[in-house]
Amino acid sequence: MARPAGGLLRPGPGLQLLLRLLRLRLLLLLLLLGGLLLRGGGAAAAGAEPCQAPRQWEGRTVSYEHGTGRNTRAAVSYDGPNERLRILEERKALIPCKKFFEYILLYKDAVMFQIEQVTKLCSKIILTEPWDPYDIPANSTYEDQYYIGGPGDEIMVQEWSDRKPARKSESWVGVYTVKDCYPVQETYTKNYSVTTSTRFFDIQLGIADPSVFTPPSTCQTAQPRKMKDEC
Repeated sequence: MARPAGGLLRPGPGLQLLLRLLRLRLLLLLLLLGGLLLRGGGAAAAGAEPCQAPRQWEGRTVSYEHGTGRNTRAAVSYDGPNERLRILEERKALIPCKKFFEYILLYKDAVMFQIEQVTKLCSKIILTEPWDPYDIPANSTYEDQYYIGGPGDEIMVQEWSDRKPARKSESWVGVYTVKDCYPVQETYTKNYSVTTSTRFFDIQLGIADPSVFTPPSTCQTAQPRKMKDEC
């Protein structure tokens, strides 16, 4: 039996069509994989579930009140299981007629202690708001995943909110790290306006000294009204 010219069998029209389809599918697969890499894993996060944030930690925060334009820096001790929060305002500069306070919030007792850092004068105030932990609620809506920083010095975070399909806006947006679920920023809005934004940093797990949640002895004779932070 004689061979075709060139000594090789030529594929028929049906086999040629099959090969073209296979090449096209391979090309589409490579394009899809390249797109996923460029998106930094965003497609994988589309079905993301809220992570579990640390329940006890200490760190620092900067809270910005959009209504007053005021930044407040503080050292924070956070005790989720016992629903306790201690906030120690930091002095970064000498501000005339500015008072700095320590706040001890005990939500299980529905009480907050406000202690003036110099005189140790104390106010005892009833808490009316419920405990609001620093975490991502189970019914939160996934918003986005992205890197903070740049090449070689970046951290991947996820953004969550309480936005629901029937409501276009949200009253809370939280940004948490993907790796360990540390809080990065929380923003609250009311009536379509941002009220407060809080940034978190220098977080260390655990509570070094649980006594920070114990009010000083001056709080035994605490006044029932909140002190002003100005002279």
